[in-house]
Formats: sequence, structure tokens, C-alpha cells
Amino acid sequence: MAVFDKKILIFLVVASGVFLSTLDSSMVNIALPSIMAEFQAPLHKTEWVVMSYLLTTSSTLLFWGHLSDRLGRSRFYGLGLFLFGLGSAGCAFATSLNMLISARFFQALGAAMMMANGPAIIRQTFAPEKLGRSMGFIGIPVSLGLMSGPVLGGYLIEFFSWRALFFLSLWASLCFAVLSQFILPPTPARQPAKNRYDWPGAMLWTFLLVTASISLTHAFSAQISPLWAGALFCCVIAGLLLFIRVESRAEEPVLPLSFLKKRFFTIGFVSALLSFLLLFFVLILIPFYLNLVLGLSASRIGLIMTTIPLSAMVAAPVAGWLSDSVGAKILSTLGLGFSTIGLLLLAFLSPETQPAGVAWRLVFLGLGQAIFLSPNSASVLARMGEKNSGTAAALLATARNLGMMLGVGLAGLFFSFFFRQITGGVELKDYSMAHAGAFCLALRSSFLLVSVVGLGAVVLSWQRPVFISAKVGSDADIKE
Repeated sequence: MAVFDKKILIFLVVASGVFLSTLDSSMVNIALPSIMAEFQAPLHKTEWVVMSYLLTTSSTLLFWGHLSDRLGRSRFYGLGLFLFGLGSAGCAFATSLNMLISARFFQALGAAMMMANGPAIIRQTFAPEKLGRSMGFIGIPVSLGLMSGPVLGGYLIEFFSWRALFFLSLWASLCFAVLSQFILPPTPARQPAKNRYDWPGAMLWTFLLVTASISLTHAFSAQISPLWAGALFCCVIAGLLLFIRVESRAEEPVLPLSFLKKRFFTIGFVSALLSFLLLFFVLILIPFYLNLVLGLSASRIGLIMTTIPLSAMVAAPVAGWLSDSVGAKILSTLGLGFSTIGLLLLAFLSPETQPAGVAWRLVFLGLGQAIFLSPNSASVLARMGEKNSGTAAALLATARNLGMMLGVGLAGLFFSFFFRQITGGVELKDYSMAHAGAFCLALRSSFLLVSVVGLGAVVLSWQRPVFISAKVGSDADIKE
């Protein structure tokens, strides 16, 4: 019984970190309008509150996984909780937008440590026959964080301040960091692998993500000259070419390019990236519409945004059940189709649209995400074989993070460009009700433009090979 209780406690500590990081992310999206208003910052700078977090997790996730394998997973998970709390304190006491963005960097370092080690700790704790069930239960704190974040965040912002979000994360993460030192099992350090870690690839990967993110958020900024924008773009292209060259020669590459030569994996990888791009494009812009154009309170905005995770939670079990019989090709394509329809419907929001009219449109995004995600992941992992499944899962997680980053970056890029063009150079921080029509027109142009990306994702997903169950689990599956 004591062993059973110990395993439950280990699971709860790991789940708490997952819940906190998910809760924090979903709350911060709701807080962006309030943060922009307090610091009087333009949209392309305000969105770095989200972008810096995603950029840091994407660029350090694989590094922490490698380092914790050598030095012990439990200590890094506890350190991740502590760093997350330290970053939350910095966010809560930030006196400038730059300070807030810097503090989000430390938050993201902690979150990446938890993301890299949580599943591994669960895997070493539970017997193989119970592993699937235990990993499945990790989805519960994810869903709870996504669902409760907008509502809780909305009420905290309305009745206190956006800083209250980070005070909550601060005390909760520090409490769980202390508990982790007593509950998580010690994991022995192991000897370094024969092949060295791909440091050149990791550094180039970080360089590529940073330059691409800056290019996305500043390409059409009024504060940057076309010459600098062109130089940034050239850096991205040069970094990409050099990264491909280095990774093709590395013994243990950060991004195994050989996987991308397999059609089913490439389609699954790119589809996952595009799916999260579409989702985060909406998650960034709709709270601004609800706040500035409709004049809703933060608590009501949170309730409306909960429509997405709530509809996803309802549809996900059905999608998983249908996946085995219908197949990933149909379901994944259908899910991307639902998301694209949602974007097209959101393109026609107006100053007269009722909050309920926004909510039912967001349902399409939640349904699309749920219908797409499980079949797409299962179809890729089932065909990769046992020895490649871990790397494939990490790459799919990387695709999702990249999609989130691109969604945030493109949302700010497209909307800021169209809004300035329509208003003659007005920044969103200087918005007044006289700009409501211009806001909706810029929103329409942005959503219609990204809908083209959604249609491309639908076409791409339909090109995936038909899943053949007889091949599942064979390492030969990856040889097409």
C-alpha cells in the first residue's frame, strides 16, 4: 500500500508541474490586452510576452532532456519548478515590458525542464502494463489547465490585476518545488553516451528560432527599416542552410533530418505545426477583439475563450475511438477542415457581433484541434517503430511549439500591418472606439489570409499515406 501511495504522490507532483505551466500559458493570453494597456506598448512588442516563453521552451527542450538523462531527472524537475516560481516572481514585480519578457524567459526555462522530464519520471515509476494509463492521466491536468486558465485568469485580472496571475504561479510552484525534493525518486546519473551531444546543431537551432521570431514580429514594424528587415531575413535563410548542413553530418543530430525524408512523418510533422499555428493565431487576436471592440470584461473574455478547450475535451475521446476504424487520413484532414472553417467564420466578426456569436465560432477551432491531434500523432508514432518512437514524439512536440510560435508571430505581423495600413499608421495601443471598424477590417484581412494556410494544411493532410495496420510497430515501417 505504501508503494502504491508513493507512486500516486509522484504522479501528483509531476501532474502539478504540468497543470501550472498549462494554466499559466492559458491565463497569459487573456492578460495581453491589460499588459499592453499598462505599458503602452505596440502589439508586436506585447506579443513577446508569449513569444519569449515559446521560443525558450522550443530551443531548450531537447537540451534539458539530454542533460537530465546524464545528471538525474528528479533534480531537474524540482529545479524546473523552482525556476518557474522565480520567473513568476519576476513577472509579478515587473516594472517594464522588457523586464516582464525577461522574467518570462526564466519561467520558460523551468517549464522546459518539467516538460523534458515529467514523462520520463512517470515512465520509470509505473510498471509497463500501467504506463499507458498513467501517461493518459497526464492529459487531465493539461485539460484542467487549459479550461480553468481563461476563467481563473479573467477573474483575477478583473478583480485584482494581471500581476495576480503570476503571484498565484509563484506560490504554487515554490510549494511543489519543496514537495518534489521529498517525494520524487532519486534518479542516478549515467555515464555520457559514446556520441557527443550535438552542440553546434543546438546552438544553430536556437539562433534560427531567435532570428526567425524577431523577423516575424518586426518585419513590418514602423520602427525598423527595410534594410534591417532584409538583413534579418537573410540571417534566417543562412541559419537554416547552415543548420541543415550541420545536422546532415552530425552523429546524434538535434533534428534527425532522415525522419523528414519519410513522407508519412513529414506530413504529420508539418500538419501538426500548421494546426497549432491556426489555433494560436486565434488565441492571440480574439482576446483583443473581445476587449477593445466589444468592451467585455476580463472575466467574460475568459469564459468565452474556454469554449475552445471545452469543445476539444468533448470531441477528443470520440476522435480517439474513431481513429482506429476510420483512419488518420480522414480524421486529421477533417480536423484541419473544421479549424479552417472556424477561421473563415471569425473573419466576419463585426462591432455588432454578440459574445455568443464569437463563442460558437470558436467551437469549430476546438473541435478541429481535437479531431486532428490524436489521429495525427498516433499515425506517426505507430509507424515509427519502438526504437524511434521517443525521438518521433519529441519531434512532434517540437512541431507543436514551432506552430505556436509561428501563430503568435504571424498574428501580430498580419494584424499590425493591416491595422496601420487602414488607419494611416495608428498603433493598437492608441486604439479608440472610433477605430472599431478598422479593427474588424484588419481582423478580417488577417483571418482570411491565414485561412489560406489552413486550406494548404487540409490539402497536405489528404496526401498522407493510408494507414496499414499490419505494419504497425515495425521498424521497417519507416522505410518507404
